Amino acid sequence: MHHFPAHELTIPGRFCGPAASGNGGWSAGALAGLLEHDCPENRADSWPAIEVTLRQPPPLDSPMQVHDDGEATVASFGGLPVLSARVLDEDTLVAVEGVPAEVARDAESSYAGLRQHPFPTCFACGTGRAEGDGLRIFPGPVEPVAGCDRVAATWTPHPSVQEDYHAYVDDQGRASLASTWAALDCVGAWSSDIEERPMVLGRMTAAVDALPVIGEAHVVVGQTLRREGRKTFTASSLYDSDDRVVARAEHTWITVDPADFR
Repeated sequence: MHHFPAHELTIPGRFCGPAASGNGGWSAGALAGLLEHDCPENRADSWPAIEVTLRQPPPLDSPMQVHDDGEATVASFGGLPVLSARVLDEDTLVAVEGVPAEVARDAESSYAGLRQHPFPTCFACGTGRAEGDGLRIFPGPVEPVAGCDRVAATWTPHPSVQEDYHAYVDDQGRASLASTWAALDCVGAWSSDIEERPMVLGRMTAAVDALPVIGEAHVVVGQTLRREGRKTFTASSLYDSDDRVVARAEHTWITVDPADFR
């Protein structure tokens, strides 16, 4: 059984993706953080693989009711499910091959979102967000792997995204679980043809091996896996300054008309 420290989940306006709804990764990670089952008490330790499905755009600044329906933990608004989360029995997430920090930094100037961005307000990848407010993860193309397109960017977690739990094994501040999921989110879409086909997150599965240390330079990489109709499948990984994988994710994206989200 899951036991809840909270029966509500609210996504503050700061963590939007499109201007009027929550960033998919942040919202998914926030719900993942409410799963007690198998999750670390000190929260800096490794988390199991958690799958979150987005049923509709997460509302901002509005409490969602959280309950367990027997199969998943569900966040609902107005009686309708918005997000559902479950811990997977096994972690099959494969890390995307990393790149050196200087390669990732150089790639940022080629970020497609600098030319045109479907959601400039996005907490994770929006160009319209100030330093220290948004994550400003701007992934640009790097060498493909096995014929699959890849993008990379650097990310240094800002003190404003620090996890507010105190049971750490060390004195280093860590980025929150939700912000870590957000950092793993949009980089997947930017590895695909999001410019031609704007897309929103439909499902995300992530395993966090260690929450990222505040102030430490990280590298985020994303890779396109395949496309099926309106769906695009991608993967992403987060590396610390010692080139260790600290988190891995896979995503399912749904092609949309951005006008529907304004």
